[in-house]
Amino acid sequence: MSEWIEFLKANWQEIVRLIGEHLTLVLISTSIAVAIGIPLGILLTRHRTLRAPVLGLANVMQTVPSLALFGFLIPLPFIGGIGARTAIVALVLYALLPVIRNTVTGILGVDKNVREAAVAMGMTDWQILWQVELPLAMSVILTGVRVAVVISVGVAIIASEVGAGGLGAYIFRGLRQYDNRLLIAGAVPAALMALTADYGLGLLEKYFDTGAQSAAQKKSVRVQFIALTATVLMLVIGGYVALRSQNSSPAVTPSANTQPVVVGSKDFTESVLLAEIFSQMLEARGVEVVRQYELAGNVPHESLLAGQIDCYPEYTGTSYMDLLKYPRSSDARAIYETVKRDYAEKFDVEVSQPLGYENTFAILVRADDARRLNLKTISDAVPYARDWRAGFGQDFMSRADGYPGFARTYNLQFAAAPREMELAFTYRALAEHQVDLIAGNSTDGLIPTLDLFQLEDDRHYFPPYEAVILIRKDTLARVPAANEVLRLLGGKLSTEEMRRLNYEVDGNHRDKREVAREWIARSVTGDR
Repeated sequence: MSEWIEFLKANWQEIVRLIGEHLTLVLISTSIAVAIGIPLGILLTRHRTLRAPVLGLANVMQTVPSLALFGFLIPLPFIGGIGARTAIVALVLYALLPVIRNTVTGILGVDKNVREAAVAMGMTDWQILWQVELPLAMSVILTGVRVAVVISVGVAIIASEVGAGGLGAYIFRGLRQYDNRLLIAGAVPAALMALTADYGLGLLEKYFDTGAQSAAQKKSVRVQFIALTATVLMLVIGGYVALRSQNSSPAVTPSANTQPVVVGSKDFTESVLLAEIFSQMLEARGVEVVRQYELAGNVPHESLLAGQIDCYPEYTGTSYMDLLKYPRSSDARAIYETVKRDYAEKFDVEVSQPLGYENTFAILVRADDARRLNLKTISDAVPYARDWRAGFGQDFMSRADGYPGFARTYNLQFAAAPREMELAFTYRALAEHQVDLIAGNSTDGLIPTLDLFQLEDDRHYFPPYEAVILIRKDTLARVPAANEVLRLLGGKLSTEEMRRLNYEVDGNHRDKREVAREWIARSVTGDR
């Protein structure tokens, strides 16, 4: 408990910020969905021929996996890109169905006798809608809004994967770092947010319910709703004021003649650490930095080419095979030169000097299994694999340098088809004996944390993955300090050093900014 309290004391500002980001995404997207969905639902009650295609399209949007929808939206002009805009568009699309459907259901569910009586009284269609149908259907419509809000709270967790912030940042970070404190800090506020919204909108449903309710019951519901709203507003305003008071003094004063540099990263610890090192070194030279970390999949690459970020850490083998689609090669120098040439010619992007280490795929087993079976290489493990279960990340299963070629090269056969899952889950699954072999990252801090063992790639299947920084050439032209930082970082990091830095974050649960700051002071500026 004391460790949890210390964690809250050290990170409460970030937790408040993430809650605010999450709440903002949900409120804006749900408001837009209501503003579109209710009028559209009313229109569908007046034009029956439109009902099936519109509701069918809304149903289709509900079936599209959230991360796939985010990925589809990123390249689109005006509504796409990384950040909150893409997340809000996706959340609106998910929230529309329950709002539209319940509006149609509520209005069409109004008793025909009531509608006929209104017509007999001489009321126009507009008057019937506002004075009869909407009041009687309001409880059903609010049920749709209630469902939409709860859906948005859950789907907004995925928004962190496209740089939109929110509590998903803590949840995914906790999975990657094997840190239950981060998982709880992200999951509990999200759950409370969903429960609070569900309860509050449930009170509104009761208030507008046309069933038999006494005046005292309606007054009780009204008082509960007002009290709940006031409590939430006080918490939000109090957290905002406290956060503003803590952050009233900027830590960096940007130079007047520089523009912000948007630094991105992939969604794992090492990439964020490298991006943070680069960011802090830029800031030390008076450059304003905007951080867009923990972007999933190919989002960093697409964002770089679209000009939505200026730079991010990458690996030459990934660029060579996965992005440029070249066949597998083991020549590190040739790969680097090819990537450097092609990125300059095709994308107008500069590839930095190698940072000094490789982060290849690491075929991992539990260390106690390696000792018991005397395993050193992947070939040593092949005879035992027939009785083993394997678990691989989606990236490894789909890449040209991933599972299919790997299994053919080593003639690997497992007891069952490999389980495909999020990379962070594979480490947990291996440590908890759910699987027996995984493909991780060779510099990952979870390897020593969970007492895992890396098998040697004795048939040299995996190509070299030298760490580099990819940066747009126009950014280098307008920010001369970036050239200096890239020069200073060239060859500075060894594999052992990178694994140690990752361990500081994943094993010792230290803040990435602090770990990056210490490394810069020790290895670049020479401070002790």
